[in-house]
Amino acid sequence: MYRRRVRLCVGVLATGLILAGCSGGGGDGTAKSAGSGSTGSKGPTASGDTRSGPTPSPSATSLDFTPDPGRAPKTRAEAVRLARVVGAAPAKWGPGFVRRTPYESDPGLRPVLDANCLWQLEPLPATVLATLTRYSELPAEDGKDPIRAAAVVTVHRTVKDADWEMAGTLEEALRCPDQQLRQGERITGLGSQGSEFGLQGNLTAEDMLTEGGKYYSDELGGPHHYYWTQSRIGPVTIAAVGKGSKGRSADEVNTALLQAAGAMVSQAESELGASQ
Repeated sequence: MYRRRVRLCVGVLATGLILAGCSGGGGDGTAKSAGSGSTGSKGPTASGDTRSGPTPSPSATSLDFTPDPGRAPKTRAEAVRLARVVGAAPAKWGPGFVRRTPYESDPGLRPVLDANCLWQLEPLPATVLATLTRYSELPAEDGKDPIRAAAVVTVHRTVKDADWEMAGTLEEALRCPDQQLRQGERITGLGSQGSEFGLQGNLTAEDMLTEGGKYYSDELGGPHHYYWTQSRIGPVTIAAVGKGSKGRSADEVNTALLQAAGAMVSQAESELGASQ
């Protein structure tokens, strides 16, 4: 079975926003979600997105990844199975991470950012077979509050559908730099960037988005570090989000997040790739 292990790392732009990634061999609440997307989004108009429009990926990419169309999910049941195989369990985030409650979302619903910059759960559109979010955390200890994390896997019907979803997601931070995640949780000052493979440090996926800002919580206070990354492998989008808290450094949050994101990208390639 095809498998290529992926390692992600971060770079820091002059603006201070932690973005992009690199690769090498080896190996709560409704958070920002792959498979979300602005209500009414018509396509890739966000600045920084260099595509004239979403197009299907070629049969083989410079990622050394050859998709096998026969292995792409065709039904909701197949999509849910794939999402559960790819979605990062607590151990993928690093030592000490545990499940939150609830641990998994309903795969028939997805978060959507409404016109008032509030996240709402809605039924899946026809272009999406399933989306699954798993919630994990590194519990509070030694005077440090918890790190909260979420892994999101969205299975689209086609690569083109996934491409349009990536483009719509990129626009969300431009439309809503301040967002309400749920009652008592919000993120502010968001900045985002999209990069296809080989551009701006993306050597890990066919397409990648990154976003950073400040996280505030009625429970945990703020401002705290907030970082999010989303990648596309074939018709599947994969996202990981990390929320900091008192006593937790940005590096600590990013290390856990990028470890989980890399593991999910690798697993998705294994599940969707042609045998080598």
